[in-house]
Amino acid sequence: MGMSVIISAATAEDAEQILKLQYLCFQSEAELYGNYRIDPLVQTLESVRSQLTAHLVFVARLGDEVVGAVCGSTDPDGTGEIARLCVHPRLQRHGLGARLLKAAESALADERSATRFRLHTGHRSEVNLRLYRRAGYAPVGNTTGQDGVRLVQLEKDAAAPAYVASA
Repeated sequence: MGMSVIISAATAEDAEQILKLQYLCFQSEAELYGNYRIDPLVQTLESVRSQLTAHLVFVARLGDEVVGAVCGSTDPDGTGEIARLCVHPRLQRHGLGARLLKAAESALADERSATRFRLHTGHRSEVNLRLYRRAGYAPVGNTTGQDGVRLVQLEKDAAAPAYVASA
């Protein structure tokens, strides 16, 4: 019998697994942009540990293995900021990213009173952009990350229902 993937709040003990997962998952993004210095690949273990104490971080577990992660915080105006969504390559395209995104959104709305959500992804990251559009996000602008990658910023109201766009 197979195991189920369980989504739960991350613990301090998850920091190293989150960092390793992030490094594995963001390799394809780095390749897409020809830039192996993108922020998720240069983040330190200490920085991940700091995120675990300051932000809402969720992980997807398959047994004892962390196979997905997402980080959420709120900015001064109460907007929920969602970042570092990643799913192990062998489990991608099975809805796990959408489940992690929903967990972050729910917690930010319930625990931090977020009324709006914001996230960003690289402008060439079509799979990510498709996921976010299906979850109800719309592009609101572009920016360039500290790593030089052009990013699409997307937002949605917390009350906005997710929808599935027809092809």
